[in-house]
Amino acid sequence: MKTVIKVLVGASLLAASAATASAATLADVKAKGFLQCGVNTGLAGFSAPNDKGEWTGLDADFCRAVAAAVFGDGTKVKFTGLSAKDRFTALQSGEIDILSRNTTWTVNRDTALGFNFAGVTYYDGQGFMINSKKLEGITSTMQLSGAAICVQAGTTTELNLADYFRSNNMEYNPVVFEKFEEANAAYDAGRCDAYTTDQSGLYGVRLQMASPNDHVVLPEIISKEPLGPAVRQGDDQWFDIVKWTYYALLNAEEAGITQANVEEMKNSANPDIKRMLGSEAETKIGTDLGLTNDWVVNVIKATGNYGEIFERNVGSGSPLKIARGVNALWTKGGLQYGMPIR
Repeated sequence: MKTVIKVLVGASLLAASAATASAATLADVKAKGFLQCGVNTGLAGFSAPNDKGEWTGLDADFCRAVAAAVFGDGTKVKFTGLSAKDRFTALQSGEIDILSRNTTWTVNRDTALGFNFAGVTYYDGQGFMINSKKLEGITSTMQLSGAAICVQAGTTTELNLADYFRSNNMEYNPVVFEKFEEANAAYDAGRCDAYTTDQSGLYGVRLQMASPNDHVVLPEIISKEPLGPAVRQGDDQWFDIVKWTYYALLNAEEAGITQANVEEMKNSANPDIKRMLGSEAETKIGTDLGLTNDWVVNVIKATGNYGEIFERNVGSGSPLKIARGVNALWTKGGLQYGMPIR
């Protein structure tokens, strides 16, 4: 009995020690002078280096927004490209401060892996893409029985693929790759009949094919894929900073605050806008988070609001040209809803 008690006490002390160690992320980030952000190695529209070696995309811009909230400067961020297999270890080990890598929010990741998801920056669903020149007449995933399908290892995509074909009594041959780039190359080379991943990712992959116009994204969505940034559990302050950066981006769009007019909007008579931008008398809108009271101003200056980030990277202003759809604000019939900043 004494041995059991000692083991339990030891485990409790170890857990308490781990929680204490992980509860100083803001201080650690400030001490380094930059935010370390884990991103995809190259997914168009979400995180990929451009021809100048600069990281672009919705996920990359979210990290810039967090850096701007902390430092007042969105450039104070360094990016680590991570495979699907390596991304969780990198966050757990402290190699990165935030994971912003088209990652699906699930109960296992929220509990067993010890993460907190700060929000859903992109509501997505898993789909399939085929080469219509090689598979003429295929217009539905229900016609893919017996197909060889490219999929990335260590993802919810791989699990959903198995569930979908099993539930529909269909056969398939999974062609599994650890790295995103390997799966892309194999599909383009014709090693697979179809490619499956989040539908937004398929539009990005399509652009990388030798003949993009030959490839068609099939209409079916087979899963819910709420994608968003994650942090380690045990540091509520850091979780709050990341979470409220997301809400600030949404609330700014709803209020009409943009990268171009944010300075002008600081003089608004609207109490909600004054509060959000830190110009309300005796405000603690930032200090309660451990930030300056103009942190939202700094965020919008660095990246623009959520709508601007979306349109620039995956929407009408991007090569992907994905419609807002369910990622529109709640006031426009979508699911994006910023909690009140007050």
